[in-house]
Amino acid sequence: MIRRLLISNAAAKSSHQYLKVSLFSTSPPEITPPFIHKCKTISQVKLIHGKLLSFGILTLNRTSHLISTYISLGCSSAAVSLLRSFPPSDDGVYHWNSLIRFYGDNGRVSEVVSVFRLMHSLSWTPDNYTFPFVFKACGETSSLSSGASAQSLSRVTGFNSNVFVGNALVSMYARCGLLGDARKVFDEMSVEGVWDVVSWNTIIESYAKLGRPKMALELFSRMTNEFGFKPDDITLVNVIPPCASLGAHSLGKQLHGFAITSEMIQNMYVGNCLVDLYAKCGMMDEANTVFSYMSVKDVVSWNAMVAGYSQIGRFDDAVKLFEKMPKEKIKMDVVTWSAAISGYAQRGLGYEALGVFRQMLSSGIKPNEVTLISVLSGCASVGALMHGKEIHCYAIKHPIDLRKNVHGDDNMVINQLIDMYSKCKKVDIARAMFESLSPKERDVVTWTVMIGGYSQHGDSNKALELFSEMFTQDYRTRPNAFTISCALVACASLAALRIGKQIHAYVLRNQQNSVPLFVSNCLIDMYAKCGDIGDGRLVFDNMTERNEVTWTSLMTGYGMHGYGEEALGIFDEMWKMGFELDGVTLLVVLYACSHSGMIDQGMEYFNRMKTDFGISPGPEHYACMVDLLGRAGRLNAALSLIEEMRMEPPPVVWVALLSCCRIHGKVELGEYAAKKITELASNNDGSYTLLSNLYANARRWKDVARIRSLMKHKGIKKRPGCSWVEGIKGTTTFFVGDKTHPRFKEIYQVLSDHIQRIKDIGYVPETDFALHDVDDEEKGDLLFEHSEKLALAFGILTTPEGAAIRITKNLRVCGDCHTAFTYMSRIIDHEIILRDSSRFHHFKSGICSCKGYW
Repeated sequence: MIRRLLISNAAAKSSHQYLKVSLFSTSPPEITPPFIHKCKTISQVKLIHGKLLSFGILTLNRTSHLISTYISLGCSSAAVSLLRSFPPSDDGVYHWNSLIRFYGDNGRVSEVVSVFRLMHSLSWTPDNYTFPFVFKACGETSSLSSGASAQSLSRVTGFNSNVFVGNALVSMYARCGLLGDARKVFDEMSVEGVWDVVSWNTIIESYAKLGRPKMALELFSRMTNEFGFKPDDITLVNVIPPCASLGAHSLGKQLHGFAITSEMIQNMYVGNCLVDLYAKCGMMDEANTVFSYMSVKDVVSWNAMVAGYSQIGRFDDAVKLFEKMPKEKIKMDVVTWSAAISGYAQRGLGYEALGVFRQMLSSGIKPNEVTLISVLSGCASVGALMHGKEIHCYAIKHPIDLRKNVHGDDNMVINQLIDMYSKCKKVDIARAMFESLSPKERDVVTWTVMIGGYSQHGDSNKALELFSEMFTQDYRTRPNAFTISCALVACASLAALRIGKQIHAYVLRNQQNSVPLFVSNCLIDMYAKCGDIGDGRLVFDNMTERNEVTWTSLMTGYGMHGYGEEALGIFDEMWKMGFELDGVTLLVVLYACSHSGMIDQGMEYFNRMKTDFGISPGPEHYACMVDLLGRAGRLNAALSLIEEMRMEPPPVVWVALLSCCRIHGKVELGEYAAKKITELASNNDGSYTLLSNLYANARRWKDVARIRSLMKHKGIKKRPGCSWVEGIKGTTTFFVGDKTHPRFKEIYQVLSDHIQRIKDIGYVPETDFALHDVDDEEKGDLLFEHSEKLALAFGILTTPEGAAIRITKNLRVCGDCHTAFTYMSRIIDHEIILRDSSRFHHFKSGICSCKGYW
């Protein structure tokens, strides 16, 4: 039996035209190194290997070429076997390096370290090419102990002063997340003068990728200015992203100019980085300029543009690019789809985001964690609970870790799920997901979204309880600025001034630089809604930076406290300083005028909206004007204004008119307003209650019964009135006729005593506000048990002498209670600060700050 090995035609011209090797031949064949390298398969090499062994002609030279051929054909085990018997030499290290590189290039990084250890155990000495391969493998597998051992060996063998070895070592430590060790090696290289541009690129990249962009830019400055190294295209690719992270568009423009003059702009990666820089800085015109001039683009280029347009709200441009990508034969990846979904979600177009998500699934692209976060945000923005649940199920069924994202950040998906369920008013489900994480697993975002869910969509008391719980944990998760703002929103909702002040103190004690702008805005809002507009003004005056929200928050505070002149003064100052005015700003101005009885000023600002401020009045502005005119008794003027509206008056306008009819007892006009509300298919419980109360005031008890029966038939429930009073130990809540408090006998006795005292100085119960068909004596008893009166009695009982009594009611304050409080303020040594659903009332020395406009 004979096997033939044929050489190529090119080789046939040599002295070896055909070589016939017989298995039974007794003479040694002439096998040269070039012939060994002609082998195309492992079986051919093994055949030659066998012949060389059988004839005893396997020299070191032929062994060397066999090793190279085995490695090139992927037969690493045979190469290792030969290397075991190969005597150590400087030239032979090349084969170990080739073998190590082979493992690394083929993703078998764990075997790199094993081979390196074998090499060392066989008394081979690595060279300056060996260590970089090994350090790279240790970095990719985070094998810090193996890397440290290899570093020690490099020092012993004297290769620690080699620039290639040093650069690889810096990169290894950075990949393992040890910036300090990476920097130490880099500094040692600088002291020895063994560094190059690659060294700088490596350390700059390390800082950039490990979240230290500012230090990356500082090193770049030292590289170019202090040490005179000239950046290359890799330098630009490493240093432009930190500019994007820090919003350093000025330095980015300088780098752009350098890229143009040095012609590095032709590099696609440099172009991509510049596009991403301008996009993240919101400079999409500049980004588009770079994008347009790029001769070669990839999916990264397009993704940066789509994401950039989405982030600044230019969704039409984003969609155009998104739709153009298939035409340009750019294959969209998960980043493209995620950017498009995120764009819709951030704009509040949740259903459109869901539509793109469906297209993505249809195209065969599998979503990642970022995609799910974006689409869940879209669901949250429109309250799409069922779709959110479907996304939740998808994440469970597919191998997506709810507690990790593609960047390795903890809890990103589960945090977004908590936020989605909260905004869809399923706070119990959100809390269950929160509790599914152990305290040690919860990060600050987890706490923040849960606290925010309670404060904005659930229970503000639970929000503050959870906020307090953060400080009792042993895992040192402390609130950030966003957590603080959510807690302040809860304080504002409950009028919990004491807790709000404690949070303010915490902010001042723990601030590193200045208080974030949005936290200061929340503080102004909190103080205003807790009845302390003076401290709100102090926060405003101490702010070094203000925006439109700052001015509007203070204006709103003045308005709800009845300080109309101060509110208009703030508005005029804001306008003169050039701040942008919008519909909300003008609505606050009209609101302030309405609650201060400033009819002429309110009309003036309303008439100037279009001409002087460029803002067209909307339904809310008309509703505010109807309220302004109606409270002053000018109901005909209010009706005329409604009839002059250019759009169909929505329910909010007719409710405002109905409320004014309730104040002034205008039954017929109130019935007309109620009819309009019904025609608009509005089932607002407040409108039915207003009409019922209007009938009750007119003693039309049959109509009262009819309205209440209609409400029951339609399933409309009137919100029960409740009041709560803030004390030293917390907040106490009362309902009408409430006797659940442990001290209810004392409360009722105090109230009875004080009611008798104010009767002695002229108070007469206004029985018209007892909206039941009973005699006057029983009506008086009903008025006596109103929740705000019980709250006041408890406040008198528990509040230190001279301190203000702060009461909040969830509905509009009863007219009789308002009168009683006015009298009460004459006989007690407390200012009574009452917040109802409409405004604040400050009762002091027999006078209320509302001056009758409530």
